[in-house]
Amino acid sequence: MSKTSSVERRGTLAREESLDPRVLVSRERVLTTTLDLLTEAGLDELTIDDISRRSGVAKTTIYRHWPNRSSLVIDACSRMTEGAAAPPDTGSLEGDVRAILTNIADLLRTARWSSIVPSIVDVAEHDPAFAEIHSRIQHGHAAPLRSALDRAALRGEIRSTTDRDAITAALLGPLFYRRWFSREQIDAKFLETIIRSAIADLRRDRRRPKREQSRQ
Repeated sequence: MSKTSSVERRGTLAREESLDPRVLVSRERVLTTTLDLLTEAGLDELTIDDISRRSGVAKTTIYRHWPNRSSLVIDACSRMTEGAAAPPDTGSLEGDVRAILTNIADLLRTARWSSIVPSIVDVAEHDPAFAEIHSRIQHGHAAPLRSALDRAALRGEIRSTTDRDAITAALLGPLFYRRWFSREQIDAKFLETIIRSAIADLRRDRRRPKREQSRQ
C-alpha cells in the first residue's frame, strides 16, 4: 500500500470512528482518567498502564488514538483551556478586578488545573508542545484582566499608556505565589489587599502630570 493510500485510510478510519458513540465514550474515559491521574500524582508518575487500568480501556485502543504518552497528555491538558467564561464587566475597574481575582482564587483552590500546572511548567522548559499548553493556560488567566484594563483606559480610569502587562502580572503574581510556592491561604483579606494596592497605584499614576511621567 502506498504512503498516500495509508494516510487516506487512516483519515477515513478517523472519520468513521468519530461517528461511533462507543469510540467517543472510550476516548472521553481515557481523557478524564488522564486528568484525574495527573491531578493525583503529577506527570512523572503517569503511565499508560495506569490510565488503561483506571479507565478500563485497553492499551491497544489508547495507542490507536494517541501514539505516545505525551500526545495523550497534551490532548487532555488542552481541555483545561476550553470553555472559559466571559470576563465580567461591572462598569468599573475596581469591580472588574475584584470579580476576576475572586474567581481565579476560587479556581486555584478547587480546579484540577491548579494541581496539574506545576508538572506542565517543568516539562515546558524543554518541550515546545507543553510550552504551548502552558502559554494557553497563562493567557486564559491574564485575558480577563487585560480586557478590564482596556475598558478602564477607554473610560479614563487609567492612562492609555499604562503598562497593562505589568499591572496584570502584579495582580496575578501574588495569587500564584501563594498557591504554588508559599502554600499560604488565598483568602478575602489577602485579595482585598492586592486589589486596593493596585487600584491606589493606578489612581496615583493617573493624577500625576504627564511631564513628570515623561521624565521616567
